[in-house]
This record gives sequence, C-alpha cells and structure tokens, in this order.
Amino acid sequence: MKAKLYSTNTPTNNGYASEGPTCDTNSQCRRRLRSKTLSHSRRDSFTAGVFSRWNVKYLLVLPLLYILALIMCVGQFSAFLAQTTYPVAVYKSHKLFQKLWPHIQADNSTAMQLSSVWRYKRKLKVRRPCSNSTYKPNFPIVTEPSGHIGYLLVEANGGLNQQRSAICNAVAVAGLLNTVLVIPYFDLNSVWMDPSVFADIYDEDHFIKTLDGYVKVVTKLPDDLMERYQHNITNIPNLRVPAWASANYYLGEVYPVLRQQGVVRIAPFANRLAMNVPSHIQLLRCLANYKALKFSSSISDLAQKMVNRMIDKSSQTGGKYVSVHLRFEEDMVAFSCCVYDGGDSEKFEMDSFRERWWKNKFKKKDRIIIPGYNRINGQCPLTPLEVGMMLRGMGFESNTSIYLASGKLYQAERYLAPMLKMFPLIYSKESLATPDELAPFKGYSSRLAALDYTVCLLSEVFVTTHGGNFPHFLMGHRRFLFDGHAKTIRPDKRKLVVLLQDMEISWTAFKGQMEAMLTESDRKGMMVPRVKKINRKTSIYMYPLPECGCLQYHNSTLGSGHPVNFRDALIESIR
Repeated sequence: MKAKLYSTNTPTNNGYASEGPTCDTNSQCRRRLRSKTLSHSRRDSFTAGVFSRWNVKYLLVLPLLYILALIMCVGQFSAFLAQTTYPVAVYKSHKLFQKLWPHIQADNSTAMQLSSVWRYKRKLKVRRPCSNSTYKPNFPIVTEPSGHIGYLLVEANGGLNQQRSAICNAVAVAGLLNTVLVIPYFDLNSVWMDPSVFADIYDEDHFIKTLDGYVKVVTKLPDDLMERYQHNITNIPNLRVPAWASANYYLGEVYPVLRQQGVVRIAPFANRLAMNVPSHIQLLRCLANYKALKFSSSISDLAQKMVNRMIDKSSQTGGKYVSVHLRFEEDMVAFSCCVYDGGDSEKFEMDSFRERWWKNKFKKKDRIIIPGYNRINGQCPLTPLEVGMMLRGMGFESNTSIYLASGKLYQAERYLAPMLKMFPLIYSKESLATPDELAPFKGYSSRLAALDYTVCLLSEVFVTTHGGNFPHFLMGHRRFLFDGHAKTIRPDKRKLVVLLQDMEISWTAFKGQMEAMLTESDRKGMMVPRVKKINRKTSIYMYPLPECGCLQYHNSTLGSGHPVNFRDALIESIR
C-alpha cells in the first residue's frame, strides 16, 4: 500500500490553511522536492559567491563611507547647534538693584544674629583616638626587612590648594610604598608665577616631626644619589603616572621601578592618587592635611594678627564675621566668557585678554560660546553686587563685618561700590594689614592665598561663589573643626540668576527665596555623601568625616563649633 505524503501545511482537521498543493505519488514528490532543492542550492551558491568576492571590499569601504559621512555631517551639525535656541539669562542685576535699593534700605525686619545662622546639627558618634596612635605604627602595605626601599620625589603644581592636595597624596603614596618622601618641589606655574618653596609656605620642621613614625620625610636626596644624577633632579627619569591612579597601580607599576632605581620622580603630581584607597592610607592623608601642614611662621603670625583684627572690628556682632571668596577677577571673567553691563568696552577688553593669555582657544570653529547659556547654567562668577543682594536677602544686617578673599577684582571701584552700600564694613588683606606687613608677600600669590585661607577658615560664615580647590579645601577643613558642619553658604547660582533678571520681583519675594536658599545651604553643609565608592566628587579633602574623625580627639577645645572662649579657640587653632 502506497503512503500519501502531505506538505507541511496541508489542511487537517485542525483547520489550518494550505500553502501548497499535495503530492499524490512518491515519484511526483521526489521530482518536486529535487527541483526545489536544486533551485535553492543555485540561489545560495550565487549569494555566497557574491559575498565571497565582495566581503573584503565591503570591510574596507564601509569604514571609509562612515568617516566620509561623518565629515560631511559635522559642519551641518555644528551649524544646527549654533542655531539651537537655548534657555539663557541676561545680566540685569544692576537694574534690579536700582529698583529694589529703596526697599532694601527701608527693610526694618528683625536682623539675623550670626550666632543663630546655623540650625542643623549632626549627631556625631563618640570620638575615639586613632588606632594605636600612641605607638606611631608603620602603616604601609609594602614591608621590607631592611627598612625603606628608596626615595619618592614629586613636583606639586598649581595654586596653593592644588599643591596642598599633591603634598597629602605624596605622603599617602610614600606610606603605601614604604619609601622615604623628599620634601615636595613646587612647580613655577605660568599662571600663579610664585617661586616659593615648601619652607616659604609651610613649617618644614613641624611637617617632618608630625609624620615621624608614619612616613619618613627628608629635605633632600642623599649626596651619593644626587651624584649619580649630576646633582640635578631633572636628570632623574620622570615616571608618568595617570590621573587618579589606584593603590594597586602604584604597587604594580611604581613599586618595581622604585626597587630597581632606588628613587622615583613623578612630575606633575596633581590628582595622581585615587580617592578610594585603603583606610590606613587614607588616614595618612588626614594626618598630613590637618596635623602636619601648618603655615610657616611668617604667614601664621600675620594671619593671626588679621584674625584678631577682624574679631575686634566685628564687635557689634559678638566678634563673629562673614568671609566671602569672591572670584570676580579679570582672568575669571574673561575665561567664563560671560557678559556683564560693560558694553562694547567690556567686550573689547575681555577679547583682548583672552587673546593675550589663551591665543585662539576661544576662536576655534567648533567652540560655541553663548554667554547667556553660561549664565543660566551657573558658570558665571558672581559680582560683588549680586553677593551683596543675596546676603541682605538672607537676613544679614548692614553692620555685618565681611572679609573679602580675592585677587585683584575686575574694575573694583565700579563693581564693589553697590556692595559697599549694602555692607559698609568690608575688609581685605590690604585694609587689615599695613603696607609694611604685606610687603614681604607681594608677588607671592600662594602666600597671599594662605592669609586669605586662614581668615576664611576661622569665620563664623564662609561664602563660596564659584567653586575650585580653595573653597573645597576650606569647606573640608571647616567640617573638621566645627563638628562636621561646613558653616558655608553655597548659593544655587542657577536659581539665583533667574531671580536677578526678574524685573517684576518684589524685595519681599526675593528675600523669601534667599532665606530658603540659606536654609538649604545649612542643611547640605552637614551632609556626608553616602556612596559605595569615594570618587572625585566625594573628596576626602572636602568631606573628611568620618575617615579623619579620630584626629578630632585632639581638638576638644574646638569640638562644639561654639567654644566658650571664641577668640582664644580661634587663635589656638592656627598656632
């Protein structure tokens, strides 16, 4: 009996529709199947032939076509970006101030007491001394039976606080590798132009003594080692280390070179160690930053006098004062590419400055500069007028003593005048110190910055206006001193610039917004970022607690943030 064969889609009792005819005999089905198979094989062989002949060419041509298309589109895409409408803000602060000034003068509401600015308080755990701190243990991961394996030489670059970061990182790396640290060299930066050496800014003997037992520090390389390199440290091969290198990188890449050569030189050394390192190495950073690094006697003596004078001048507010880090210098204004109220003369001046310092950096075709976008994005330095309006809106009275930490302000006479109307008691290095006292510091930007740093550190309120290493280190140092609270005002610049261009806003409404901004700054000032991994945004220098908390055991006189004798406690902290 011959069996019937059906196609795979033959209708059945299940009711599916047929896609082809059925076969009545085996021979018919074989012929049809054979013909289909031959047809498919010819088609497949043809396709395979085409791809076998062209696949290599496609591999070569496709990337070229992609690059060509990309080149053709870049110009059109850039033009599209240039034509895109961004949300922007226009500088109208001077006009708003003129409108609101009578209302600011007539404001008779209760003034805020500086002693009650900060309402949030952290619940700190009981302080304990650092583990085995009495015995000064060796912390390194690397241990050698014969002691230290060589010398670490680093070159700290940048301004005062970038150099400070490099010093602390160098101490940590020296502890990690069990090597001797040579007092860091300072790079003569083309911007800062400060030829100071370590001992000009920091107390070298105190630095070495404080780290003794943790990291060995020497002032120079041994003569026999210097002789090998013709008494010129630049002859020592420079090891290039990537930014934010991990502890494992140093152990795997730097340590073998150190063992082989006996000395390692790393230049530049800014940001050359990751924030996430073992806890005992992190403690070395804390020890260096908050204990070992003290300003030299020439700096600390004058800084102490300036702090005393600020306390005396702020007698109306109980010896408490506000410090403001103002970044409205000519180079900052020029670099930000922001537009203020100077018109054509300002544009010409800023264009000339950019050309002189940065050549064609701001004239490249692919660089799109939209001043209004920069402003609404919070990238423009605040003017003294804007800072003054913000502080008056927050409730600071006109008799508040303010210390301005700044370089040479851009058109100071013009832009500082409105702030002086709102706060007549404004002081600076130049007004607190005599010309004879300041004379040895002239031309040394890092030493001048150290004076500013100290006076800001010990103020009741610190106001940061434009970010950078200076305020970041200060906020961390203030957290360390004041029970974990930075006591710092960090304005929401995006929100502020929108308010400052609203010509319909009333003084009452503006003041309400500023009071809310102060409350938010107070809340955030005591926060510790809770992240699984410390990164650049959660720097140990900006958020020293809880990692550096054990060192606070020795700061009991400053622990509460409101010591019994405010003046004596402030002076004691900078000695």
